[in-house]
Amino acid sequence: MTIKTRLLLSYIAMTFIPIVLFALIATTLVSSLYKDVGAGKGMPLFWEASNQRRDLIAGVKFMAQTAPDRFTDHDFLKKTDEQLNRLQTGLVVMKNNNQVTFSSPFVESLKLNQPISKIQTNQTQNRWGWDRFSVEKYHTQFSDGTVGTVYLVSDLTPFFNEAKKFFPLLFLSLLLVIGLTNGILTFLVSRSFIKPLYMLKNAANQFKGGNLDHEVKLKRKDEIGELGAAFEEMRIRLKKSIHLQLQYEENRKELISNISHDLKTPITGIKACVQGIQEGIADSKEKQEKYMNMIAKKTEDMDVLIDELMLYSKLDLKRLPFHLEPLDIHAYLRNYVDELRIDPRMGNTCLTFSAANHSPILVMADREKLSRVLLNIIGNSLKYNDKPYKDIRLELLQNNEKAMVHIKDNGPGIDNESLIHIFDRFYRADPSRNTETGGSGLGLAIVKQIIEGQGGTVWAESQLGEGTSIYFTLMRVNTIETNSNH
Repeated sequence: MTIKTRLLLSYIAMTFIPIVLFALIATTLVSSLYKDVGAGKGMPLFWEASNQRRDLIAGVKFMAQTAPDRFTDHDFLKKTDEQLNRLQTGLVVMKNNNQVTFSSPFVESLKLNQPISKIQTNQTQNRWGWDRFSVEKYHTQFSDGTVGTVYLVSDLTPFFNEAKKFFPLLFLSLLLVIGLTNGILTFLVSRSFIKPLYMLKNAANQFKGGNLDHEVKLKRKDEIGELGAAFEEMRIRLKKSIHLQLQYEENRKELISNISHDLKTPITGIKACVQGIQEGIADSKEKQEKYMNMIAKKTEDMDVLIDELMLYSKLDLKRLPFHLEPLDIHAYLRNYVDELRIDPRMGNTCLTFSAANHSPILVMADREKLSRVLLNIIGNSLKYNDKPYKDIRLELLQNNEKAMVHIKDNGPGIDNESLIHIFDRFYRADPSRNTETGGSGLGLAIVKQIIEGQGGTVWAESQLGEGTSIYFTLMRVNTIETNSNH
């Protein structure tokens, strides 16, 4: 439920609930103040008396119009007056010149502050006086030709006495109902807003204090719930970001440690050779030449390591641009294998290339960086293959979306524990980090950065004693154009 809907319902409840409660309280007050119920009619005695009085007055009026001489019968007048007295009403009959022929003792007990004759001449029918009584008069003409007037005087004091209690209680109940209803509804509605806001405030304080494990779960479907979901998403992203930064920091420390180790090894060798020459250990031309060759090799190793490190750093920081262009990967691999066969390092190596389809296969790739990928993979196969006869096979596979290159050798293979780490930087299966094989630990890490930078993927499969397979994929041109059209 949205906040707008919640507020609208609370406004409606603040309007209708007091009305319903006020009606119930008013009914209860009437039943309690006028608690005598008459004759099974289900209404307060005062209302029943009012109905009876109305009926009697209507009968008196009818008699005044149809049988006026009955008002000269003293027994009839006394009997009628007794009935009216029970209903807080009295009867007065006058003839010519305001001559009172009958006056009810009830009317005399009211002690009116003005005579009936004055009321007759100056007041209207249904007159309310300050003494809280009502007077109704009906003109009639007797059989002897004289004119008369019948007065009915009702005492309303009982009603007003009860009204003095009823209306203040009714007013107080109205104030109480409105106050309680609005107070309770305001408390409930505000509580539904304030409680989650305090939870969000507490969460923000937790985040500020560095506790990103504090989850924000409001379990609401309104705007505040959406805000809580945004807080939770922010917490998760902050936690991941900080974890990534810590991981980057750890990787940076590891990188510095690895660089220091890999650079220190050739530098130590160079220093030893220089010291040997300086101290006269190399006392012959052959020894001096040997030392100089060792210095040259160590220097070359350092140069290769620094070049690969700079290349990896640029790839890792996304600062090395890729010049992607449509490339026939089938022709490119065939030409690359043909050129590589004449390399002196391939003297005892059989290098072959095969493809499932000899038709051109266009991919988006950077020629120069793709050459570096092949050089690193094949170079690793040559370095770590200790067999006298080396076999390296390149195979081109394809589907509708990607072209896949498979490079397999007949080397010693890699165990499963090491296989999952071979694309990590500075990783070598040799725990001693021996550089005699010429490996820097960055070759396959550079391969992964280049392939993924061109939208492809790379992985490895291997079994000990059966060789290693490296796979990488490249997006085909028709697939890229189809995706861009969509």
